[in-house]
Amino acid sequence: MTKIDDLDTPCVVIDLARVEANLRRVQEHASANGYRLRPHIKTHKLPRFAKRALELGAIGITVQKLGEAEVMADAGLGDVFLPYNIIGEKKLSRLRALNEKITLSLTADSPDTVAGYAATFADPGARPLTVLIECDTGGARCGVQSPAQALALARQIVMSPGLRFGGLMSYPPRGRFAEADRWLADAKAMLEAAGIEVPVITSGNSPDIWHTGDTVVTERRPGTYIYFDRSQVDFGVATYADCALTVLTTVVSRPTATRIVIDAGSKSLSSDLLNQTTYGAVLGHEDITVTSLSEEHGVIELKEPADEPRVGDRIRIIPNHACVVSNLFDTVQLLNVDGTVESEPVAARGRVD
Repeated sequence: MTKIDDLDTPCVVIDLARVEANLRRVQEHASANGYRLRPHIKTHKLPRFAKRALELGAIGITVQKLGEAEVMADAGLGDVFLPYNIIGEKKLSRLRALNEKITLSLTADSPDTVAGYAATFADPGARPLTVLIECDTGGARCGVQSPAQALALARQIVMSPGLRFGGLMSYPPRGRFAEADRWLADAKAMLEAAGIEVPVITSGNSPDIWHTGDTVVTERRPGTYIYFDRSQVDFGVATYADCALTVLTTVVSRPTATRIVIDAGSKSLSSDLLNQTTYGAVLGHEDITVTSLSEEHGVIELKEPADEPRVGDRIRIIPNHACVVSNLFDTVQLLNVDGTVESEPVAARGRVD
């Protein structure tokens, strides 16, 4: 029976009780507010947690890359949304094979992308591919730039044999949910006026999931909520007591009375700041933070001299961004309520193809 003290460091420790509480909290919110939940697996990359979300009431899952979709399909997940432009002959061939196995939908934001899908699925023997239009509602990443462009692209999808129009998708910037909703409402009205039904309007991001009310959004795709992290605490949507993912580290050096050096650097904690000025907080002493990183070292500078922690002591760090940390480790350690731990391979780790 393995305990946390038996683990080598650095390693990722996942508190299963906190995971369960987070999954239930958001599913209950979805059920109470009348939207469908399609959680994003990019945060955890584990079929185990994807299946648990479905057991609690989610309608399917979201992935970010084709490789993640393949891993989840192989693990028995049968309803997958891939909000990404799939480009290139090899990927399109993989896409067609995957679409034959599961209920799959994905996005496009250009005529070129839709043309690639149409050419791949034009064969009458192919199972139709469901395509949603990605809309740039202020995030300044991918997406059509206006409702009029959304209408033009929807018409192209509707007219393409082998394709099925699935609706509208957006990943709005944090805090601008009302602006995004107006954009999507205008697009919906324009498409419906042209005789094109909009069956799904799906929106993302964990911090804004609590803002519901009167909206055209029918489906939400939060990801980070399963673990939360230091950035989500800073955004005001979680507390440190909700954070399920920590990086267990060992103090490897105490060069001065104020400097602590741990064995987790940028290859374990990531260098993402996400509006923070430091790189993680010490669990249970969250005012103490990791002030700098090199590849294999993290440095904590104390405000006052202290004898502890000493060389060989272990501490757990709440990272700024849990999603990136999941992709840095081949396995994670699942912490049960009785203090035992079990190792779980991160099945979709590295599947950025």
